[in-house]
Amino acid sequence: MSAPAITPVVVRLKLSLLRNGLRQSGGRRAAYIASAVVALLFAALQLVGLIALRGFDHVESLVVLLVAVLGLGWAVMPLFFPGGDETLDPTRLVMLPLRPRPLVRALLVASLVGIGPLFTLCLLTGSVIAVAHGGAAFAVGVLAVPLALLVCVALARAVAAANVRLLTSRKGRDLAVLSGLVVAVGAQVVNFGAQRLGSSGLEQLDPVADVLRWFPPASAIGAVHSVGEGAYGTAAAQLLLTAAASAGLLALWARALTRLMTAPDGSTLQTGGAAVRDRASTGLARLLPPGRTGTAVERSLRYVWRDPKTKAAWVTSLAIGLIVPVFNAWQGTGSVYFACFAAGMLGIQMYNQFGQDTSAFWMVAMTISSTRDAYVELRARALALLLVTLPYATLVTVLTTAMLGDWPRLPEALGLSFALLGAMLATGAWTSARFPYSIPQEGYKNVAPGQTGLAWISIFGGMVAAAVLCAPVIALAIWLNAGAGGDDLLWLLLPVGTLYGAALTLLGLRLAAPRTARRLPEILTAVSKG
Repeated sequence: MSAPAITPVVVRLKLSLLRNGLRQSGGRRAAYIASAVVALLFAALQLVGLIALRGFDHVESLVVLLVAVLGLGWAVMPLFFPGGDETLDPTRLVMLPLRPRPLVRALLVASLVGIGPLFTLCLLTGSVIAVAHGGAAFAVGVLAVPLALLVCVALARAVAAANVRLLTSRKGRDLAVLSGLVVAVGAQVVNFGAQRLGSSGLEQLDPVADVLRWFPPASAIGAVHSVGEGAYGTAAAQLLLTAAASAGLLALWARALTRLMTAPDGSTLQTGGAAVRDRASTGLARLLPPGRTGTAVERSLRYVWRDPKTKAAWVTSLAIGLIVPVFNAWQGTGSVYFACFAAGMLGIQMYNQFGQDTSAFWMVAMTISSTRDAYVELRARALALLLVTLPYATLVTVLTTAMLGDWPRLPEALGLSFALLGAMLATGAWTSARFPYSIPQEGYKNVAPGQTGLAWISIFGGMVAAAVLCAPVIALAIWLNAGAGGDDLLWLLLPVGTLYGAALTLLGLRLAAPRTARRLPEILTAVSKG
């Protein structure tokens, strides 16, 4: 008696996982429906747009590039969104008596169920219509669309299977933090590319497209265009390349599945004699001052490296602080003053310093018995932030100035950045003591329920106060730029802004320290709600 086919079972399993996930909460169901509607609407608009591009010069270059980016998206999707499809983790089926080949077939069919494959199918169909000319080209397109879709799905599955141990670990969850960075950078690149194409035409894509048309899945669409041009040999080679890529990816996927289903999990194997590293043995610890200051600085930096929420905030600030000034300078619409955005984005990390400790703040509170202890604690946290922010803000300012070629204004931009950073450190220390709030460790919310108002007051109130505190330096910059002969004195803004920012930081720490020492119980209660 033959064994029953497992493909329908796996497909029903995926549908059940989706249905049960939507039943968990109304918010999750609404978010899924909204995202599905937006994705399908965008897919329909892309399909219509690609059909409308049919007949335009060099449209094949745009389509090939678009399909190549689509394939790249399928490759990185499992890395940045490991929780997007629960069937991406085949180790959940390890106890079942399944062979790799039937399992590959079943998971492949299950992968074709969802919004992502439907979106990809619409884009590939529109791409074929945009570049196909003649009946033979459309006939090849009928074969090219499923081949390209197969490459995309097999690529995602092979990447997920090869990295499933990583994706299900804490490091894998931390990797998902980078998704925001990828989206932010990608959006700016697309915006810049669209502006350049709108001003100079699609012919600029030809050199890149000539290379990408030989890389699957773009090679499948390249085959459709080659048939329309009468290059049947080239089209056959591109189709064979796409088919070979899909077969190779399926083989790699099957091999990874076999290894996952038979090899032991390395995380469960005991290792002999793990060495206990002393704090003084690390390179960074040797450079830090002794006592409470060095310990607090190292603790803050470890939060940045290990805590997912803190890491997400830092990665976002680093990315946006670089993207805004650099991309505006790249497009020729920027200014050296945009470089202050880097100092401002990283200065925000000083706000709600105790919220990142959550309920573990009680260990810090137990070591604070005086205003002096509170001052040293706040000073150490500000120093940890400065270790990253000062060189980063300087780098972004120099890079922006170099791209604009406005070197005479470099001292002015640096002075304004340092003054703004000092003001944000000062207001951040004070609001951390006055308006602390909890950051939930689970989920995507960065504010505990009922504390949204505190977060708004802390962040936006502090930012407004920091801008007001920077008014003297800003006024000096305006006066020097407006006055006759003031350009020769613009270099004074660098020492003035640096000293003013340092003075504001020390003043803010001095004012926040006694309030912190008095409000330790209230701070602990506020940051423990998450």
